[in-house]
Amino acid sequence: MITNIHLKNFKAIREASVELSNLNLLTGLNGMGKSSLIQSLLILRQSKTILDNALLLKGELVELGTGSDVLYQYAENEEIFIRIMFNQTHLLERTFIARDSQQLSANSIKQTPILNFGEESLFSKSFQYLTAEHLSPKQIYQTATWEDDSGDFKDFAKLGNLGKYGEYTAHYLSTFGDKLVRYDNLLHTRTSSKILYQQVDAWLSEISPNVRLSNTYLSNINGVVQTFKFSTKSGFTNEFKPVNVGFGLTYALPIIVSLLTASENDLLIIENPESHLHPKGQSKMGELMALAAQNGVQIIVETHSDHILNGFRVATKKRNIDAEKIRIYYFDRDVESDSHFCRILQPVIDQEGRIDEWPEGFFDEFEKNLMEL
Repeated sequence: MITNIHLKNFKAIREASVELSNLNLLTGLNGMGKSSLIQSLLILRQSKTILDNALLLKGELVELGTGSDVLYQYAENEEIFIRIMFNQTHLLERTFIARDSQQLSANSIKQTPILNFGEESLFSKSFQYLTAEHLSPKQIYQTATWEDDSGDFKDFAKLGNLGKYGEYTAHYLSTFGDKLVRYDNLLHTRTSSKILYQQVDAWLSEISPNVRLSNTYLSNINGVVQTFKFSTKSGFTNEFKPVNVGFGLTYALPIIVSLLTASENDLLIIENPESHLHPKGQSKMGELMALAAQNGVQIIVETHSDHILNGFRVATKKRNIDAEKIRIYYFDRDVESDSHFCRILQPVIDQEGRIDEWPEGFFDEFEKNLMEL
């Protein structure tokens, strides 16, 4: 598990050190460094085969331009420093020279061999990244080649993951949907079944009531057809294609599947899980994240939703997660400063779901609008 990220001269981050736990919420004003913190991890992962010598700014997970694009504007030199602490014991430290290239050369001084970190979730198959740009509803979903042919239900990462857009979720469910969810605390109260498909239906029903999901692999086209139907008092509706049921279900599906299938020490990075969801669905998504984090999964989530945060708070109040497993970071800036750099504040949540401080701009717009009314 990543326990600390220290960055210097990276995009809007002049210098910052962030302690992480199991459930980590990044929020704040736009353009203040939330995505930059996540991107620092993504470029490390996509550079794992050459990280001893260079850092790739363009890769399978993210494209950030050239060194001049990612170097902090007011930096005193061209060095970008990244230090990652794993489990308070293993330290990965790199200094890169920000040249005008998509590949940054590493300073050879004090480099720790990347091979020492091959088992860490950031560099192993115990990793899932879901970008904010989820796959839109499709007629046919593409397939992925799983790395395990035994048919056993393992976690998403050891099977090749769901894709950064969630594009392999339908194929994953068509293959492993009848397997069992391993952690009892993730089971929705709507059903006692531990079958993954039924648990996915139950959690999706928090977004659209009584929904039933189906994924069918078609060998003749090497694709997966996905449909939704809804239960009624007398039976079920017709089956509807994803393009006819709205974006919310399609957007939420890979997030729910990744949370239900993640194992202890897996790393999930999720951007904007609230998109296209109504407030109740956002809150329940926050609760499900908390339940997964309690099992030892590490989750880093970027969000602008107070409902996601309140889902964390409710889960804490219900004792579904230990408060010390939650970290909240609020990104803003000092507008009076002569230079632009992010300032990171850390409100603290207690076991009753209370937060010790509410900085200006930290999920306070509802109260401000209420006062205006």
